Parts: sequence; structure tokens; C-alpha cells
Amino acid sequence: MKISSSLRTLLSLSFGALIIILTITLSFAIGNRSKAEVRNEIGDSLREISYIMGDKLDHYMWTRYGEVSMLSELNEIRQTDLEGTRQVFDRMKGTFPSFSWIGLTDANGTVIASTEGLLEGMDISSRPVYLEAQEETFIGDVHESVLLAELLPNPSGEEIKFVDISTPIFDEEGKFTGVLAAHLSWAWAKEIQDAIMDPLHKRDQLEMYIVSNIDDTVLLGPDAELGKSLDLSSIDHAREGYNDWVLETWPDGKEYLTGYVLADGYKDYPGLEWTVLVRQPVEVAYAPMAGLQQFIYILGFVFAGVLAIIGWMVAGKITDPLKKITMAADLLRQGEKAEIPDHKGIKEIEVLALSLKKLIDNLTQTESALVEMEDVAHRDHLTGLPNRIALDTYLEHAMNQEKVITVLYLDLDGFKQVNDTLGHETGDKLLVEVGSRLKESIRSEELVARMGGDEFVIVLTSHTDPTGQALKVGERVISMINKPFLIDGETVSVGCSIGGAVWNSGIGGVSEVIRRADEALYEVKRTGKNRIQIK
Repeated sequence: MKISSSLRTLLSLSFGALIIILTITLSFAIGNRSKAEVRNEIGDSLREISYIMGDKLDHYMWTRYGEVSMLSELNEIRQTDLEGTRQVFDRMKGTFPSFSWIGLTDANGTVIASTEGLLEGMDISSRPVYLEAQEETFIGDVHESVLLAELLPNPSGEEIKFVDISTPIFDEEGKFTGVLAAHLSWAWAKEIQDAIMDPLHKRDQLEMYIVSNIDDTVLLGPDAELGKSLDLSSIDHAREGYNDWVLETWPDGKEYLTGYVLADGYKDYPGLEWTVLVRQPVEVAYAPMAGLQQFIYILGFVFAGVLAIIGWMVAGKITDPLKKITMAADLLRQGEKAEIPDHKGIKEIEVLALSLKKLIDNLTQTESALVEMEDVAHRDHLTGLPNRIALDTYLEHAMNQEKVITVLYLDLDGFKQVNDTLGHETGDKLLVEVGSRLKESIRSEELVARMGGDEFVIVLTSHTDPTGQALKVGERVISMINKPFLIDGETVSVGCSIGGAVWNSGIGGVSEVIRRADEALYEVKRTGKNRIQIK
């Protein structure tokens, strides 16, 4: 196959593949970004809906709470005018149908007046509506009432539930005379829910829940969920005082965007701390994204075909000059004389031809460049001293010659304080100065290396009394390091702790002698610092 044809194929396929990859990447990125935006937008709307519902619940209960308080102040009730009291109760129920039953008890808990005479004469002293309201107003959570459920009309046939509000009654002398109790039909909450949710009917599978604070059961929601207990993070967040939304998995195993709020009262109404949840399935929320991603895919494949054709055409213009350059390069490979041809027209090919010429001219300089690169790799970039790689190479070479080697492992005392007080730039300059002083303390054939941080290693090669020589060098080094440094006008002082180890032929390897020197340094650090110890 000709080079030009191969290049054309390669460019065409490359352009097409590039666009396909970009399309998939773009679709993925846009999809994720759009999903995030849609998720945030829908989550915020669910949060707002839950807040509106919670606010309406609290306002409604606050209004009824205030009405019961006003009733308790009427003369008919305080003076135990039973007939007048019944009339007031009946008018109140007629005006506000959500009051399913209103009753007045005597001090012993017997109903003495009520709407339509229901339950009059009955003893309710064991009921929370009486027991909890002998000293202050009581608000009871949603519950069933068997006696009233049997007496009240129920055309829907659904289970009747109530919310209680009761308050103590005192005569003019402050004596407890009974309890004013009211049962609110829980149907009013459904009416509020419908008023909020009906305008949102176009939003598929949007559902609202009201959850009890007592046992986490569903008080209002889909019929199949009523009475069931929910264990959700959104409920926990709401009870912590947040009005927000969350993406979470519900008991049915599906993911939902869930807005939440706690109905915790309004003004003097303390609230029953119902949790309001509004949810929508994730797949429903993300449905609008499917069409967008499909459009991106179609557009991307169209562009892929167009660019593949453009790539085929562009490759034809590149083929001829590349073929000439390739032939010249092949001759050079075979050892024959050849010159890379010049080219004008396509800048990249001009650069390629020029680069090949320069490459040939520079081949003779490769060896020296490699040597220079090797030297850079063996140098600490900050101090210019040999690094750990150079140290290991030096020690292995010295050990192979069976020299007596003494390794001094140094660590600066107080360096961290310099960094903390004067800054890392000053610390770096201090390390450079320390490296210079260390180099002055040894002979030319010996080595000073930086291990990293404020740690240095000195390698001594004295055959005569290596321990004694090491102690002398170490003391000299400590003395030199103890002298103040002048850095950027600041006087900086540090100490120096040194641990040393002597190596003779047959005693371990590189890592062993460094380890023993490091152990000696640790012992110095632990027992006093700013001195030397040979191990």
C-alpha cells in the first residue's frame, strides 16, 4: 500500500474517530452538567413546595389554635351556660367544617356540652385531650377516634382521623372548672395538599408525604403508604431544622429527588413537628435529557463523516513532500549520503525537514548531552550537592574498592523553627549555606550529599583511625554549623546532631551502613542533640 493512501486512511479515520470521541465526551459532559442543573432546579422546586405545604399546615393550625383560645374566653363557656355554649359550638362548626367536634367537660372530665350533643354525659377523663389540658393548652397529633367515627357522618367511607386542640377553663377566681376540647378532621390537610399539588399535575409522579414526629409513620400521602413507617435521611435533615432537598433511595429501592421541611409551628402555636416530604423519581426528572443526548449523538456522527472526508483531502496534499523526506531518511539509515529536501508550503513539513537536518547535525553531540543529563539526575536541585542516587553510587564504588568508609548522618537542630518563623524561602537559603559549609569541612575525594529536608550525609574515606577522624570532622562540622548565618539581613542560628557508622569490607551493604548511622543519629537526638556519636 502506498504511503499516501495509508496516510489518507489514517487521517480520515483519525478525524472521524476524534469527532466520535468528542461527541461521546461532550454528550457525557453536557449530560452530567445538565443533569446536575436539572437536579438542582427540580430539587429547589421540591424544597419550595415542601416549605409552602409546611407553612400552610402551621398557619392553618395556628388559626384553629387561636380560635379555640378565643372560645375559651367567652362568657358562655366560662360561666358554664350550657345552652349558650352548645349554640356557640354549633355556630363554630357550621362556620368552620374542619371542627368535627367541639366539647366542654366539667372538672372531672365528663362532657357537659358539645356540638349536636355528641358524647354529652360521657367520661373522657382518661383521654389525652382532657389529661394533658388541665394546666395548659394541649395539641394532639393525628389519631383515630372510635367513638366519634361511629357517630359522625362519613360519606366517603374512608377512615376518619383527627387532630386535637384542648385548653383548660378557669372561673373568675382562677379555679379549674373543665376542659374545652376540639377535634379537627384530618381531611383539611388533604384539602391543603390538593390545593398545592393540583396546579402541578403536569409534573409526572410528584408525590407529597406528611410524616409523624412520634413514630415516623405516614399521616398523609399515597393510599398504599398510609400508616407505614419511613426511615429516610431527609426526615433526619428536616428535624435538624433544614429546608432543603436530597437525592436518596426510598424503601421501594428507587432513587428520588426529595424536598423536605419541618412544620415546627408559627408564632404562639408550637407546632406538631410534622415532616413534609415532596418527591419525584430520578428517571422522571431526567427524562428531558434523553432527547438532548440523542440530538448530540446524531450531530456528532454527521460531523465525523464530514471531517473524515476533509481528512482524506488534506492527506493528499501532505503525501508527496513526506514521501521525499522518507526516501532521504531511508538512504541515511543505510549509510549513504543524502540530504533532507527542503519544502515550502506546509509549515509543519518545513519544520519537520529542518528538524531532521538539525537532528543529524546534533547526533555527534548526543554523548556529551547524556553525560550532562546524568549529572543533573544526581544533583539536589536546591543545594547543588549530590543526592541520594549519587550517594548510593559513590558508596557502592568505594565498597567495591574495599575502602574503609565512615558515614556521618547529619540533621539540623531547630530547622523547623526557622521555617515556621522566617518562612520556607529563608529555610531553603539556610540549607544552601549549610551545604556550602559542609563542603568546606571535607577533602576533595570525600562526599557531602543531601538526603532531603534538613538531613545530610558525609562520607569519609580515612584508613587511619576512622572513628577518631570521624569524631574530629563531626566536631568541626558542629562548630561550623553552630556559627550564626546571615540570611536576607536576618541572623539565623541552628544546631547539628550527627550519627556515624564505620564500614569495613564484609560488614553489610550500603543500606546497612546508612541504617546504623541513622540509628546513631536517632540516639543523639533522643539524648541531647548538637553532638556526634559513632556507632
